[in-house]
Amino acid sequence: MSEHAPLSLAVTWSDPQWQASAEALAERLQLPVLAESAADAALLLEPAEGGLALRSTEAGAPGAVRVDFVGGALAHRRQFGGGAGQMVARAVGIRGSVRPSVLDATAGLGRDAFVIAALGCEVTLLERQPVIAALLEDGLQRARAAGGEVAEIAARMQLLQCDAIAAMGDWSLPTPQVIHLDPMFPHRDKSALVKKEMRLFRPLAGDDDDAPQLLAAALQLASHRVAVKRPRKAPAIAGQRPSAELAGQSSRYDIYGKKKLD
Repeated sequence: MSEHAPLSLAVTWSDPQWQASAEALAERLQLPVLAESAADAALLLEPAEGGLALRSTEAGAPGAVRVDFVGGALAHRRQFGGGAGQMVARAVGIRGSVRPSVLDATAGLGRDAFVIAALGCEVTLLERQPVIAALLEDGLQRARAAGGEVAEIAARMQLLQCDAIAAMGDWSLPTPQVIHLDPMFPHRDKSALVKKEMRLFRPLAGDDDDAPQLLAAALQLASHRVAVKRPRKAPAIAGQRPSAELAGQSSRYDIYGKKKLD
């Protein structure tokens, strides 16, 4: 057992073929590298055959988190998730032939953005936490390399690692018609997957205490609509009141309409 305080986050590898990738990633993210004493870090970022993974070294910790657009839950949702009837699709205004351009300013692991892109929208993703952005970029690269429908969907997704509030205040790309926001909040969802991600991500990303500023910046930039995902019983974000609401079993969308989507 090391006598010094453990690092909060480091990059490692378990197979020598991934050493060069791990070292390059550590340099890019300005993180330490741990080859043999990996338990000296609370969280480990590890490139491997199945994709870049983030895991905890804590006893009894859940398994690793990685972004997988090709298989697993997102593949099932793509095929059987309900299409344009899904709450996120309705929230961003997908209906009939309407496919707005969307900015997902709190991209996270990209699930909502992937669903929106799978339904035909061009989506720009912003993620300010560098490690989460690295996981997401890795998932997008593997999706583009997979070919077929998944690659076509990933081609409609553009990721920018940046502070969303600053980026939206100094926006130089085409103006998004719709901005999607899902600020970090204490999830009450009991699924193991959500709990696993929250346990790993909260030390990295914390809560979005600047959600009111995030909403204000989105309302300034979006040409048609802002859609904000919230826990079903949580209050609306401070500031302008939503003009409409879509409620599901555990979450809802607060809709801030500016102009009708045609």
